[in-house]
Amino acid sequence: MSGTVIVNARLVNEDRQFEGDLRFENGRITDVGPRVAARTGDQVVDAGGRWLLPGMIDDQVHFREPGMPHKGDIATESAAAVAGGLTSFMDMPNTSPPTLDATALEDKYQRAKGRAWGNHGFYLGASNDNLEAVRTLDPRTAPGIKVFMGASTGNMLVDDPDTLDAIFREAPTPIITHCEDTPTIDANLAAYRARYGEDIPVEHHPDIRSREACIKSTRLALELARRHGTRLHVLHISTADELALFERGPLVDAAGKLRKRITAETCIHFLHFDRADYARLGNLIKCNPAIKDAHDRQALIEALAGDVIDVLATDHAPHTLEEKSRAYAQAPSGLPLVQYALVAALELVHDKRIDAAQVVRKFAHAPAQLFDVKERGFLREGYWADLVMVEDAEFTVRREDVLSRCGWSPFEGMRFRSRVAATWVNGRMVWNGEQLVGAPGGQRLEFDR
Repeated sequence: MSGTVIVNARLVNEDRQFEGDLRFENGRITDVGPRVAARTGDQVVDAGGRWLLPGMIDDQVHFREPGMPHKGDIATESAAAVAGGLTSFMDMPNTSPPTLDATALEDKYQRAKGRAWGNHGFYLGASNDNLEAVRTLDPRTAPGIKVFMGASTGNMLVDDPDTLDAIFREAPTPIITHCEDTPTIDANLAAYRARYGEDIPVEHHPDIRSREACIKSTRLALELARRHGTRLHVLHISTADELALFERGPLVDAAGKLRKRITAETCIHFLHFDRADYARLGNLIKCNPAIKDAHDRQALIEALAGDVIDVLATDHAPHTLEEKSRAYAQAPSGLPLVQYALVAALELVHDKRIDAAQVVRKFAHAPAQLFDVKERGFLREGYWADLVMVEDAEFTVRREDVLSRCGWSPFEGMRFRSRVAATWVNGRMVWNGEQLVGAPGGQRLEFDR
């Protein structure tokens, strides 16, 4: 079969930015270099100096399937993801029913067949009563085990100390945690209800889902991981205070071997919004953990640049506008982010807070390394051709362009200085800068363990 050669690109890969070409054939990259010759029958794509990056790997999404199709599903949300340059995703287990055993896990993979625009992995969830499913998980079937050490939906809050200890001791994959202390949150909520009744101003969300709740739960997770030598990944860090708990330095050594057993992640909304934005956006930016203060946002950006934060993700979690329009206590937490997450991250590059290589390292390389993803996340010969082309061209986010089923974005009206010009998944163009192309062709992620 003929291949495709992308010429005159600015490639970003493994802490290098360089002008060059890239060729792929049969879904895989065959050549990367300053000059790559086209072969007979090859299609040639002139990048015209635009960026060419490995496709982003989002290790934290809620695509709402099964159980919540009015919010989104694997097809709609993965379409939004590839339009945003996110070519692989890892989906959370707090669906309905929750993903608590191997049967439910395999059901999600079957649902994704022929419907997911991007490559996909699904987490097994932990609960107080599925320890046997955790113990017997085939580590090649899931990126990790999700532990909610704070409030969650359904039967997914793990608050039994013996169960928590056993999960951290026996998990056959990395553990990922949502760290917020439920008793602290419940006490805060009761105090605000006593003061305001059901009309709690949303501006108090970061006081209810407080920094103290985050710190207490994160400390517990780290203590358990250190006791048992667990590979632990703490999701969506939202406070400056938690950063002191994590090691500064590169995720891998010079040979590409993982250096850190305990890693930290933040999300794109924590880098772009702070407490002042509740007055304008209200419940639209209500999420758990809560978006907090301006100094937290600044500290998280610095921690991303300084290798305290290892991974950048979205925590994409769509809800309908009707649901978000309810009173604070009834409005669900979460916001849709995948379609504009990469261009939002590149705003930090335009502002010279980080560079493009750091975005690629945190949003593509690191998730692949951390979760042992096979042959993705890099521009390397032999790897799958998951690619995103980005051009420096301004555009304004409009509601009518949102592909997530919920139909809105917290970035509406925001002007970004970069846009996704094309996305390829497994060597097939799926986004041409204006619309989806072809049919869903995402593959099941392989975990090289």
